[in-house]
Amino acid sequence: MSNALSVVVVGAGNMGGAMLARLRDLAWTVGVHDTDAQAQAKAVAEGALPFASPLQAVRSLAPDGVMLIAVVDAAQTEAVLWGAGGAGGDLKPGQTVMLCPTLGPKTVQDQAERLAQRGVDCMDAPMSGGPLRARQGSMSLMVACSEPVWQRSQDLLQALSQQVFRVGVRAGDGARTKLVNNLLAAVNLAGAAEALALAERLGLEPAVTLSVIEASSGQSWIGSDRMRRALVGDFEPRAHVSLLAKDTGLAISAADEVAYDPPLGRLARDLFAQAMAQGWDQLDDAALFQLMRQR
Repeated sequence: MSNALSVVVVGAGNMGGAMLARLRDLAWTVGVHDTDAQAQAKAVAEGALPFASPLQAVRSLAPDGVMLIAVVDAAQTEAVLWGAGGAGGDLKPGQTVMLCPTLGPKTVQDQAERLAQRGVDCMDAPMSGGPLRARQGSMSLMVACSEPVWQRSQDLLQALSQQVFRVGVRAGDGARTKLVNNLLAAVNLAGAAEALALAERLGLEPAVTLSVIEASSGQSWIGSDRMRRALVGDFEPRAHVSLLAKDTGLAISAADEVAYDPPLGRLARDLFAQAMAQGWDQLDDAALFQLMRQR
């Protein structure tokens, strides 16, 4: 298996494609599969080796290789591993599945248990920071895995990011950390959109107000990133409204499971649900500014 791949990426969209490009920048040989022909073609243009299915991709994976899954949600993850043309049945002991989507903790635990039955390791490794930071290697990775998996994955993790956090060994702890982060991101984004909509209604120049906020106590990374785009009407999706709508729902479900009531989180979830009801699911989540403008 001299031509076996050390890593294959399944899901080459905004984040998966950026991580793949980062690896190619560092001269890694990478396999790719994406059901979207345009995403697949873009990955091939970056130098990735294309495969028609996750099953075909994993058949070219090295005995100690990593299948990096960067799809959108639990249903797509299930399809990649156990659906028609899925990789699960051909994964071998010694190989690792790296789960990068934002998933519920129970979903991660269930997938890890199913993989363990085949002797396959699972690395719970959601990501945050957006495509630009993923391409630069400065996004954050929240990793939960066993010590052996952690040790043998260092080359890949360090190639992907300069901000790798080991958050535990329990499958699902990466997901829990990501949901906590994304709930706060949603609250911060909703607050930034609300504040700038109020500034506009008060007759202020919102771009100037945002500059003041960025140098003052109200600053947040997501507020600056999204509102700068929103103020010029740029809602081309980098992170779709549907993603934070999904993630806030998962975070509230996780909170419910431990009998914790997060009032600001529930408000943020409801606001993203309202944005979805407007038909904005495929817009950038900066579109929350438009929702606040309507109030």
